[in-house]
Parts: sequence; C-alpha cells; structure tokens
Amino acid sequence: MISAKSATVANRLLASLPEKDGRRLLAECEPVMLEFAEVLSEPGTPIQHVYFPTGSYIAVVEQIDGHASLEVGLVGNEGMLGTALVLGVDVSPLHAVVQGPGPALRLDAASFVRELEASQDLRRVLKHYLYITMQQLAQSAACTHFHMVEARLARWLLTAQDRAHSNRFHVTHECLAYLLGVRRVGITRAATALHNRKLIDYSRGDVTILDRAGLKAASCGCYAADKANYARMKG
Repeated sequence: MISAKSATVANRLLASLPEKDGRRLLAECEPVMLEFAEVLSEPGTPIQHVYFPTGSYIAVVEQIDGHASLEVGLVGNEGMLGTALVLGVDVSPLHAVVQGPGPALRLDAASFVRELEASQDLRRVLKHYLYITMQQLAQSAACTHFHMVEARLARWLLTAQDRAHSNRFHVTHECLAYLLGVRRVGITRAATALHNRKLIDYSRGDVTILDRAGLKAASCGCYAADKANYARMKG
C-alpha cells in the first residue's frame, strides 16, 4: 500500500497547494490502487469520489449514441478526476476509465466539497486547472478535425508517456481506435509508420518509446501547445 504522504508529492496539483491546505486535504484522502479498465465514472451518474492520480492515468471519454466514442482527456498526476464538483455540479458528465493502472489518492465527494468551501487557495488552484482542461478540450477538438491519424497517435503516445512516467506502457490497437475515434485499420497503419521510422516498438499491446524527440517531430503541434498552456498557468 502506498503512503498518503508520498502520494501527495507525486500529484502536481496537490503539491501546488499551500502546505496547510495540502496537509488538511491529504488527511481526508485514501490511498488506492487503480486497476486497468476500471470504470470510475459514467455520464449522468452522481459523483461518489474524486481521484488524484499519483502513478496512474485515467482516460476521459465522450460516448456518442452508446457506440462511437472519443477520448477528450487523459488525467495523470498533473490533475484530478471529478472537477464538475468545483462548478457545483455533482453529476459526472463523462465516462472515465483507468488506462494506466497504479496508485492514486481518493476522496469522497462530500469531503471534497467541504474542503473546497473551506479553502480559498484550493478553489484558486482548481479553477486554474479547470481553465487548463477547457483549453485542452478545445485543442483536442481542433486536433481531431484537422490532423492526420499518425500525428494524433504520436501526440497520444507522448501524453501517455508523460503520465506513465516510463517509456514503456500497454495499450492495444483496439483501445487506441476507441480512444482516438478512428477505425482500427487506421491505428494499425499509423503505428506501423511510427515503428518503421524507429520511433516506437510495438508488440502485443506493449509500446516502447524509442525516440522521444522523433516522436515529438511526428506529432502535431497540439502536444507542445498543451504542455505550454499547463506550464504557463502553473507559473
């Protein structure tokens, strides 16, 4: 079991809080281990918990007509799941599923709302984070419409690497097709192209980033834009 003290340092959002606020919030949190493919929220259902990933990452997905889907966010140790509560909304807007298993801090919704009401600094930090996620949503919408699958795949792999904190992680072609909202054959072609350029190695769902600089060059500009927006807002 991970310790809550070490976990809070690993979550950049919590680490940005003043020490007093961070310590009080941490006392309410429970360290948990998130499992691959674990569903953490469904659209239209009450929010039971908020999650602060520390060594895991969560795909946030918009589902259309119960069939098609598109990932609209990937939450790692830079953020949290459950931001609707910051806006006073206690119902989840999106489907959230664990893409990268590992540790996280969990806090029940009622306790989180109490901490939010008690701490001006917590509200300030989370409002900044909400602004960042709004920018990322807009960037992702434009990326999906204008950019080719290969560039979008490179962007996703870089983002996943950032949140996995490793050059190796697991994701299948089927899952990538689901997350990027394209046909599986499109993912296969794009992954093959990146593999042939010796940017990645891919076998049975195990991805290894071989050339991060080359993958950045293959990615669209949206990856760099996301990083710059986060850095700017976090000072």
